[in-house]
Amino acid sequence: MTKDLGSQRIAGHRDRYPTHSPALRKDAERNRQRLLTAARTLFAERGFGVTLNDIAHQAGVGIGTAYRRFANKSEVIEALFESQVQEIITIADNALADPDPWNGLTTYLERCMDLQARDRGIVHILNGRWITAEQHDRLHARLANKVDAITDRAKSVGALRADVHGTDLVFMQLAVNTVLDRTRSVRPDLYRRYLHLFLEGIRDRPNSLSPLPVEALSSDDTHAVMAPDADA
Repeated sequence: MTKDLGSQRIAGHRDRYPTHSPALRKDAERNRQRLLTAARTLFAERGFGVTLNDIAHQAGVGIGTAYRRFANKSEVIEALFESQVQEIITIADNALADPDPWNGLTTYLERCMDLQARDRGIVHILNGRWITAEQHDRLHARLANKVDAITDRAKSVGALRADVHGTDLVFMQLAVNTVLDRTRSVRPDLYRRYLHLFLEGIRDRPNSLSPLPVEALSSDDTHAVMAPDADA
């Protein structure tokens, strides 16, 4: 009987003071969203090099609260990864839906670069330097075929030179990003000039083109080169 009464007292205590009350769960979720919103802002402004402490400060919560919601910054990146990738996928899908294949290709590159100009986190996703190999694979699986289709459509109507491949668009963005990164504080729109020059260079103009000196990398080779540990 004594044991039963003790159990009842413990149960009653738990009923009065639940360890995971709705109010506590709501507060925890609110803090989680504040941290994600802060991270999204900081990633856009500064890239993935910010710390979890930076994110907590931006969110207005203690570092202990931040670590209760996320064990490390990598978990924050993962929590935002799909929504960031979806922005790129949406741009690609809109390009494929454009009735003018050449306009679809140019718009794809222009909007991708505009997005990267606004969001350094997107830059770090696309250049593969701050994400995991598994995240890099997920991005490749969702995006590579779409980029190939964008270039194939433009070639099919004679708008894009025949020796340009989808992987070339990856490295074009990487090159233009170098300009963007070096001139962001002085001329933040200067990258548009070099993107335009690239686009002029890949447009098909019969009787005025010289052959490219080196073949493009395959999709798999490009994926390997851009992988997070490629320089290791």
